Amino acid sequence: MATDKEKTKKLRQDVAPFAKSDTAKSIFQMVNTIVPLIALWVAAYMLVDISPWLTVGLSVISAGFVVRTFIIFHDCTHGSFFKSKKANDWVGFVTGVLTSFPYEKWKREHTIHHATSSNLDKRGIGDIDMMTVEEFLKASKGQRLWYRFYRNPFVMFGLGPLFMVLILNRRNRNDAKQKERFNTYLTNIVITGICVALIYFMGWQAFVLVHVVTLYVAASLGIWLFFIQHTYEDSYFEHESEWDYVKAAVEGSSYYKLPKLLQWLTGNIGFHHVHHLAPRVPNYNLEQAHNEIPPLHTATTITLRKSLESLRFKLYDEDQSKFVSFKDVNEIIKRKARGSLAA
Repeated sequence: MATDKEKTKKLRQDVAPFAKSDTAKSIFQMVNTIVPLIALWVAAYMLVDISPWLTVGLSVISAGFVVRTFIIFHDCTHGSFFKSKKANDWVGFVTGVLTSFPYEKWKREHTIHHATSSNLDKRGIGDIDMMTVEEFLKASKGQRLWYRFYRNPFVMFGLGPLFMVLILNRRNRNDAKQKERFNTYLTNIVITGICVALIYFMGWQAFVLVHVVTLYVAASLGIWLFFIQHTYEDSYFEHESEWDYVKAAVEGSSYYKLPKLLQWLTGNIGFHHVHHLAPRVPNYNLEQAHNEIPPLHTATTITLRKSLESLRFKLYDEDQSKFVSFKDVNEIIKRKARGSLAA
């Protein structure tokens, strides 16, 4: 019988053939993503004086293409979209401007996320903040109140997009190197220039109805995707001494099974377990890798309907190795209190 190390080695060998970019596929994906996005934006601006509601409708559709554009950006940060580093960097910068993400900053922080995902001792960079039950019970009333506020869906998916686009993406961490800082400054300048030009020529009302609505909806969808891909009941989390990269990928990242249209718009990122196992697999190869490698079928499958259940998961319970709700924590407190009295 194969050992865990042998199984891990075999799994990585099996996925390796899919970690190859195809220039023709990458260019085709840029054409069928960015061209429609620009066309939708142009059409939305042209409809402002005719029907603001049609404009908003097109802006919402545009948000889907912004998410798909972000997946191209995301692949570029992993160096998986093109064979050429220079091509990845240039396309990554342009798609970063279109989606409001600074390329070098996000590339570094997302690399850290991959190296520390599901590691309880290395949280904080590229993650959605998460406390364990034990940490929550030891926290002060102020810390608990803030965490409850942060994990509220209206805050996470309502205020979160504004915070991410306007603040988080606009500045670097204190330990950022000069190259990263320059890239962020340049991205901010280009985005500001585009926004000023659009407001000057099209008017601020049109700008709000088209670009603000598009980016807000896209950012909210992006946060949701990131949330659901790591927040489900039996998600894997371990401390550094027990943490395993392959388990973190296959057991700590979900397979978000979406309808085909949504799968296309989200660039196959629902096959997140495959992506975390092998980040160099371009998005257009993720589904094939999942289908052809049986061990990957063991990843937790989350459907669109089932994903809504994850909204109640707030804390990770190390004793049960699963996510729980705030209501569950109250039951845990009562159970421990009864145990103490009995002792």
